[in-house]
Amino acid sequence: MGDISTPRPVLRIVAAFSCYPDSLAWGAEFAEKHWGPIELKSEPFLLTETTYYDQEMGPGQSKQFWAFADLQSSGDLPDWKRESNLWEEQHAQERQLPVERPLNLDPGYISEAKLVLATTKDRDHRIYLRDGIYAEVTLHYRRKAWEAWPWTYPDYQRPEFHEFFNRCREYLRNSLQSA
Repeated sequence: MGDISTPRPVLRIVAAFSCYPDSLAWGAEFAEKHWGPIELKSEPFLLTETTYYDQEMGPGQSKQFWAFADLQSSGDLPDWKRESNLWEEQHAQERQLPVERPLNLDPGYISEAKLVLATTKDRDHRIYLRDGIYAEVTLHYRRKAWEAWPWTYPDYQRPEFHEFFNRCREYLRNSLQSA
């Protein structure tokens, strides 16, 4: 029988995307008010791999990643997703932009071994957590590099995304060592 232990803290991240730069800025500011300072922020990346969200969000979306300074418990992932869903709704109501969903906020976390995203959609490779929220291991870290799974979204396979995730992983490792 294995010993039950508490998992090590993780680095909370958000993948935010929108076709409106002001919406990304609103999301970052709002997230910082509720979750504390953003320690690492990527440049916005133009999404070119899919048109899946175009009808709902408008064409020409950019994705930006935020990594928060304070390490968290991975067990809180469902709470983060439910909160971020409410923030998306609030933003849509406040801004009255000409699209149904002007901002998409996908929270997740980075551990030393993986990048996990929260989702409300069930698939064969996702694990139900609670409160209508599932988790997906989107990337794993192996042989000093991020590796995709067969289900990993094409944009998450981009080298520039991996460069940002490397920075996040290094920040996490330094934070864990100094704790």
